[in-house]
Amino acid sequence: MSSKKSVKPTAKEPIHLPSKEFSAKARIPSMAAYKKLYKESIEKPDKFWAREAKELDWRKKWDKVLDWKAPFVKWFAGGKLNVCENCVDRHAKGARANKAAIIWEGEPGDKRVITYAQLHRDVCRFANVLEQRGVKAGDRVLIYLPMIPEAVVSMLACARIGAVHTVVFGGFASEAIVDRLEDSGASMIITADGGWRRGKIVALKPAVDEALKKYKGVKSVIVVNRCNNPVAMQAKRDTWWHEETAQVSAKHTAKAFDSEHPLFVLYTSGSTGKPKGILHSSGGYLTGTYSTTKYVFDMRDEDVYWCTADVGWITGHSYIVYGPLANGATQVMYEGAPNFPDFGRFWKIIEEYGVTIFYTAPTAIRAFIKAGDQFPAAHDLSSLRLLGSVGEPINPEAWNWYHQKIGGGRCPIVDTWWQTETGAIMITPLPGATPCKPGTATMPFFGIDAAILDDSGKECKADQDGRLVIRKPWPSMIRTIYGDKDRYKKTYWSDYPGLYTAGDGARRDKQGNFWIIGRLDDVLNVSGHRLGTAEIESALVAHPAVAEAAVIGRPDDMKGQAVAAFVTLKGKYQESPELREELRSHVGKVIGAIAKPDDLHFAPGLPKTRSGKIMRRLLKELVTTGKVSGNITTLEDFTVIEAIQKKISR
Repeated sequence: MSSKKSVKPTAKEPIHLPSKEFSAKARIPSMAAYKKLYKESIEKPDKFWAREAKELDWRKKWDKVLDWKAPFVKWFAGGKLNVCENCVDRHAKGARANKAAIIWEGEPGDKRVITYAQLHRDVCRFANVLEQRGVKAGDRVLIYLPMIPEAVVSMLACARIGAVHTVVFGGFASEAIVDRLEDSGASMIITADGGWRRGKIVALKPAVDEALKKYKGVKSVIVVNRCNNPVAMQAKRDTWWHEETAQVSAKHTAKAFDSEHPLFVLYTSGSTGKPKGILHSSGGYLTGTYSTTKYVFDMRDEDVYWCTADVGWITGHSYIVYGPLANGATQVMYEGAPNFPDFGRFWKIIEEYGVTIFYTAPTAIRAFIKAGDQFPAAHDLSSLRLLGSVGEPINPEAWNWYHQKIGGGRCPIVDTWWQTETGAIMITPLPGATPCKPGTATMPFFGIDAAILDDSGKECKADQDGRLVIRKPWPSMIRTIYGDKDRYKKTYWSDYPGLYTAGDGARRDKQGNFWIIGRLDDVLNVSGHRLGTAEIESALVAHPAVAEAAVIGRPDDMKGQAVAAFVTLKGKYQESPELREELRSHVGKVIGAIAKPDDLHFAPGLPKTRSGKIMRRLLKELVTTGKVSGNITTLEDFTVIEAIQKKISR
C-alpha cells in the first residue's frame, strides 16, 4: 500500500478544516474527541479494542484481549466467531434484510442489486457447494475472478466454512498462479471464463489450465460463466458455478471458529523473487477493518459507498468485502476500466447511484486530471460527502483537483496509509476532526503507535527523514508469512527489536503529521500495485536471450512509478526493437501486464561493485537525471556507466 513517490511538505499548501456541518454529524467531531480516544487506545488498548470488538457478534467471548510475545500475537484469545455471520447473517436476519448490500455494474452495462437477504442465500448455497466438493476448515482455496459479485460470495463462503482463501488478481498470468498454488497448497480454484476490460474479454480459465499443467494438487475447478467465452472443461475436475449452485440448498449452518483461525493468505511482492504469503486471522482482522471503516469513512446506514479497488488486492479484501459488509453498508462494485467507454464512466456511476463516499487511488485521479475537467463537469456529483485516497501518497496537485473538481470544495479527503501486512488503515485523517494538508496522511488511527526512527533506533526530530515503525501490536496485523516464520521475523521485526518495520521512509512535521516518503526496499509501487524488482528480474533472466537484468522504478506522473529494466544479452543475441518488445511481452506473460517494463534498455554490462552487487541506485540516477553524481569508486568497471548513459541519451 505504500509508494516510492515522495510527497514533500510545503508551507504553501493551506490547511483544510472540516466544515462545521460535517463535524456536527461525524462520529469523531473534533480533534479533542480524537485525542481523548487515541490516548485511551494507546494507554488502555485492552479496554478500547474490547469495546470495538463487542459491536461484533461472538459465539464465545474471549478470555484475553491481547496476548503479545513479539513478534507473534493473539487478539481476543479464546474467543469464537464466524466472520461471514458478522458480514452477512446478522444483517440478513435483521432490519437490513432488504437493504442493498452490493450494487454491481458490469463494464458492458449489465447490472445487479443484491440485498443482504439475497447475499445470505448466495453465500449459503456456495458454502454448501464447497463442502460437497470436499473442502474443509483449514483447506486453501484459490480465487481467480474478475470484479463480479461471485468473487465476494466466494470469499465469504470460504470464511463461512473456515476454509482459507487466497485471491489472485485477475491481471496476473499463469506463472503467478503456479507460485501461489505451490506455496499455499490450494486444492480448489474458483475462476471464470473471463471478465470485461476496455471492451474486450480478458480470458481467465486458460491461465488456470496452463497453471494446472505444472501444479497437480487441485482436485476441483469451479467456473463462473461471465462472458459466454468458450473454454475447455476437464471432466470430473471442472464444473460450472451455475450448475453447482442450482443443486444445493440456500440454507447453511455456520460454525464458530477461534479468533486466531486463519481467514486468508494474500500474496504480495517482496524484495526477493518469491512472493510473500501474508496470513491474516479472523477476530482481530475483522475488528480492525470494521472499526476503521466505521470511523475513517464516518459510515452511516444511509451511505452509498464505493471503493474502486480490485478484490485481488488487500484494499478489496478490507474495504470492499470485510469492513463495509461488517458495517452493513450499501456499496457499489464495478467490473471494468475507469475510461471505458470514456473517462466519464466513474462520474456517471456516482451520479446514477447517488454515491456518497468515494475511495480511489492517486493514479486514477492523475489519469482523470489528464483526461480533462469536462468529464466530471458533465455529471452531478452533489451526492458525494466524503472522498478517500489509497495506494500511495497523493501529491498536493492531485489532492486539490480531487477536492475541488470531484468534491466541490465541500468534501473532506481521507488520505490513508496502510499495507497488505497491516490489514487495515494505520495513518489517516478522521473526516470530522482532522485538519488536512494536501500530501500528508496526517495522524495515526486509534491504537496505532507510529514513530519515525533513525538507523540507530533513536526517534527522529521534526522534518527529519527516517524509518516508519509501529511500536505496539494492533488487531488487524499480519500473523506470519505463510509457512515461513523465520522470513516473517527477518522481514518485519529484525531492524529494531520488538518493533514492526513498515519498509517505508517517512518524516513528521512540527504539527505531528506523517509524510510518507516511499519504499526503502526493492519493491515498486506501480499504479498502487506492489511489484518486487526481483520478480521482474527473474522473469527477464528466464528468457533465453537474457544474461543479466536489473530493474528499478522511475518517477511517473500517472502511475507513481514506472518500471525501467536494464538487460544484458547473451553473446549470440542482437539488440533490436523486436527483441525489446518480445522481452516486455515475456514479462507480461510470466507475471502480468502490470509488470511489463515501461522502458527496457539494452546494456553492455550492469554497474557492479567488486563483490558483484548490482548498484541499482546508479541506474536510478541515470533514468531520473540523465547522469550519475553519486560515489562510483566501488565500481568494478567505470566504463559501464558511460556506455549506459550514451544509450539512454539517444
